[in-house]
Amino acid sequence: MVWGDRGEATLLTNAYRNALQLALKNGINSIAFPAISTGVYAYPKEEAARIALDVMKEFENRFERIIAACHSEEDVKIYQSVLVGMNK
Repeated sequence: MVWGDRGEATLLTNAYRNALQLALKNGINSIAFPAISTGVYAYPKEEAARIALDVMKEFENRFERIIAACHSEEDVKIYQSVLVGMNK
């Protein structure tokens, strides 16, 4: 499904949350995520980063490491900007 206005924010949130819950269930203590759905599915990168980081923060105390694996410098800057905004 290509990004639009059909509940994608909830679907993306659930994708991260379900992956993290499944990792915990299987005893995994470190996990990495790419920027899910921001490529060919055209999810807006800043909104996707905000969703990803919000969910990662929910689980941060239950993992040794949660990594946002950024593909490009642009992605790194977006994630850093969102993190700065979250920490204000």
